[in-house]
Amino acid sequence: MDYSVDRFTLLSRDFEPAYLSLLYSGELKRRAERALADLESCTLCPRCCEANRLAGETGICKTGLLARVSSHFAHFGEEDCLRGQNGSGTIFFAFCNLNCVFCQNYEISHLGNGVEITPEQLAAFMLELQLADCHNINVVTPSHVVPQIISAVSIAAEKGLRLPIVYNTSAYDSLYSLRLLDGIIDIYMPDFKIWSAAQAFRYLTAADYPEVACEAIMEMNRQVGDLKLDEHGLAKRGLLVRHLVMPGEVAGSEAILRFLAEKVSPYTYVNVMSQYHPAGEVSSDTFQEINRCPTHAEYLKVIHIAHNLKLRLDVCRQM
Repeated sequence: MDYSVDRFTLLSRDFEPAYLSLLYSGELKRRAERALADLESCTLCPRCCEANRLAGETGICKTGLLARVSSHFAHFGEEDCLRGQNGSGTIFFAFCNLNCVFCQNYEISHLGNGVEITPEQLAAFMLELQLADCHNINVVTPSHVVPQIISAVSIAAEKGLRLPIVYNTSAYDSLYSLRLLDGIIDIYMPDFKIWSAAQAFRYLTAADYPEVACEAIMEMNRQVGDLKLDEHGLAKRGLLVRHLVMPGEVAGSEAILRFLAEKVSPYTYVNVMSQYHPAGEVSSDTFQEINRCPTHAEYLKVIHIAHNLKLRLDVCRQM
């Protein structure tokens, strides 16, 4: 296999964000209108709650018509290929369609800390981050607000947005929503959290998570392919997968990495993350088996598996 830089490089002078062609054809606006209409009986995520979000009803994601945003800023704690010199233009959405008991952002994803905003306000955030010279627009926990994001991109693109869009997700995404995003998202960055359905039910309250994540990640790769970088090492288009090492191998890390190498692409970029710590609902009385940090040996074991499978790790360092 050829791992030379040229294979993975797309020079910035050749780059324009995917959504521009949809903007020029009028399809981006049509896609936004269709996605918003789907909120009347919402089946946009795998939960299929059928809540009338246009009328303010909410399902598991606790989100009605308007997206709720916790913060937006130039983030310097993301992967090297996203943060660069000027940071990743990160927008954190509140609430989530999963209920991870160990969530590291519990106050945001479970408690919903943030404020409701219109698509016009969300578009303004995107343009503000572009003016701050961020390298991309990074939407975090976006699966339950896909229509609002598409609407905001449509508005922002009309006003001059030209940054790549990073879809930073748990991978609990429906194929329908991902196909609405086809041609809009430049960089997909899913987590692959847990391999076992039983463990997914216990820790994520979603037994179908592994099946959904496999289908979602394969669809993401179909849309954008392997990750491509510019001459400065910045990601411009493609797939980058995150995997959080958990104590006691409860995540099924080897099976996840083998799936990525054998079923998605042998050139998949993976960030094997070591920062798990007890958070959210995890304590000595509840979920005692994950009430500790992973050991260094547990982390190194997963790194060695990734290396043996020849997955790419070199652009995935975090601060």
